[in-house]
Amino acid sequence: MNENLRIAQETETEDIRSIAEKAGIDEKYLQPYGYDKAKVSLSINDELKDRKDGKLILVTAINPTKAGEGKSTTTIGLADGLARTGRKVMACLREPSLGPVFGLKGGAAGGGHAQVIPMESINLHFTGDMHAITTANNLIAAILDNSITHGNPLHIDLNKVVWKRCMDMNDRELREITIGQGSDKNGVVRKDGFVITVATEIMAILCLSKDLHDLQNRIGRCVVAYSEDDKPVTVKDLGVDGAVTVVMKDAINPNLVQTLEHTPVLIHGGPFANIAHGCNSIIATKMALKLADYVVTEAGFGADLGAEKFMDIKCRMSHLHPSAVVLVATVRALKLHGGADADNLSVSDTATMMKGIENLEKHIDSLSQFNVPYVIAINRFTGDSDDELNALTQWCKENKHPVSICEGWAKGSAGMTDLADKAAQLCEEENHFAPLYDTESTIKEKIETICTKIYGADGAVYSETAEAKILEMEKHGWDKLPVCMAKTPLSLSDDPQIKGRPRHFSIHVKDLSISAGAGFIVAYTGSILTMPGLPKEPAALHMGIDEQGRSYGIF
Repeated sequence: MNENLRIAQETETEDIRSIAEKAGIDEKYLQPYGYDKAKVSLSINDELKDRKDGKLILVTAINPTKAGEGKSTTTIGLADGLARTGRKVMACLREPSLGPVFGLKGGAAGGGHAQVIPMESINLHFTGDMHAITTANNLIAAILDNSITHGNPLHIDLNKVVWKRCMDMNDRELREITIGQGSDKNGVVRKDGFVITVATEIMAILCLSKDLHDLQNRIGRCVVAYSEDDKPVTVKDLGVDGAVTVVMKDAINPNLVQTLEHTPVLIHGGPFANIAHGCNSIIATKMALKLADYVVTEAGFGADLGAEKFMDIKCRMSHLHPSAVVLVATVRALKLHGGADADNLSVSDTATMMKGIENLEKHIDSLSQFNVPYVIAINRFTGDSDDELNALTQWCKENKHPVSICEGWAKGSAGMTDLADKAAQLCEEENHFAPLYDTESTIKEKIETICTKIYGADGAVYSETAEAKILEMEKHGWDKLPVCMAKTPLSLSDDPQIKGRPRHFSIHVKDLSISAGAGFIVAYTGSILTMPGLPKEPAALHMGIDEQGRSYGIF
């Protein structure tokens, strides 16, 4: 059995009412889903509104290997470490997508002795939020095609339908499809496609809304198509914003769970960071800040994606002010960036690791531009040699970078107290956080700023399609929105094969789309896809139920 799953299954879970009490949540605000998880009603916000906010700690990482570097494990371990040292803390995480769970990367509930539980439920159906988002998105798609079939009263141009269907699974065959084939009763024939649920605008809206009313307004602004005279057609034009909000009325409430050490955790929303903005919901983060003195949250993939979007999109829209950043690095990822073969990362190789430090160095430089203090968390894996760890720690100290070796996977909170103390100390430092760019800048200026300052590129080059989309967005008045870059997480460049710290390169912007409800522009770079595919040997091939009725293979 997978070690993570074994540890999770052998841990005794506390009743969720006890966890709520620990977090300061009155039972009257709970909507239990069994004994081990519950939704928290937004009505609690009236009680909390006059409380002082706690300190917000962001956990991010260097560019990862395909298997990830333990960012969620570090986030959970840090929360437990803060609790162990006597501090009142909550963690805020994203909900895993079933695509990676059954694909390659696995879930997002942490690992080893730094996990959130019930791990199996969180990684699978949980409280149904992912299903609600999928249903909401596909309800819009169904109503849209129904309107076209019944006389097309909104005069939609069939070649300019931009709203796609979705499912929470990796299925490359659905990227481009044709619908309405066969009988006339099957609707109008047109090209369509699917995206993965975590890349949908509905997911982004859930994570960026402040309440149910704001959610409905944002859903109503979503652009689904363009008319024959090139005017945007919205969900509100379709008249279905109310029905979609009904579908989402429970999903908007954050989910309360616990770590293996019974630290309260809010899990809510799960947008991908390579496609969408990669952060859990503003609602959950703000609720936690009223309940705890320290809130530990994460942003997906490396700092070039999740952290940049956390700062420039989530914090900008919500007026959140991060107090500290934890930058996760691993020996194995640094060896990969130093030129090691991906299949030999367990082989001790200090020299190659030191070559890869330039990737870490660039992420430090990028985070410094947001004027928030940081600490480097070296997430220790069992195969890391003492020589490698000593060399990496020494480099950090010589270059005056705060550093901590983290052993949350192996030791739980006992292996995270040093990072907890250092992160808490950083929270007391004065910082002058500010987003990287002014939204009044042009679309190209915003893209160029991200490309040059965060990725280290010389600039960006634009396809004819991208150039045309920029003009279109300017025409419709969307050019003053923030930009969400869709880029590979495996490199600072838009080519996943280029490791380390590339120089003298350009970012290739191939297309743009508007997420008017979420409130940002998406710029697609390189060969990024909004519907991932499964690997040759998906994780699903090794899952099942044993004779005792216990799951195996989930990680």
